[in-house]
Amino acid sequence: MSRIGKLPIALPKGVDIKVDEKTNVITVKGPLGELSQKMDPDITTKIEDGHLIVERPTDQKRHRALHGLYRALLANMVKGVSEGFEVKQQLVGVAYKAESQGQLLTLSLGYSHNLVFELPSEIKVETVTEKGKDPIITLKCIDKQLLGQVANKIRSYRKPEPYKGKGIRFVGEEVRKKAGKSADK
Repeated sequence: MSRIGKLPIALPKGVDIKVDEKTNVITVKGPLGELSQKMDPDITTKIEDGHLIVERPTDQKRHRALHGLYRALLANMVKGVSEGFEVKQQLVGVAYKAESQGQLLTLSLGYSHNLVFELPSEIKVETVTEKGKDPIITLKCIDKQLLGQVANKIRSYRKPEPYKGKGIRFVGEEVRKKAGKSADK
């Protein structure tokens, strides 16, 4: 039995789940929004005592893999529509700046030009710049997968380099630094 797949998903108050039997689409609706996911026809779900339970028909390798996958996806959907997800990124480097206007994020990362990144409409962005501290970008969304993709795309513009540690990193991430050149003379 899949360790992840057999865990029940607790449904908070205000979260409704609808299953369309014909198309195998599960829709999760909560206070923050609505998400839907197409599921494999072999995997079934049922609601018991305020918990969502994901079941598989057999112990085939394919069914075992899908069991844990869909349970994790559904758990992320339930958490997303009830609490939401948040990612904070820190810009480390001299004169690195971030500004947001609506769905546009303007980054100044030491290139000859500023980078303008248009965010999807589902994502909310905030930028904080305090004197003497590194600028911080805060991304909020109900869809964990979309949020991770956008955060990694922003990070890819200037990954942390191993000698000085300059670049875009997640808050709390530790960058292993290399020693650099050593003077043997």
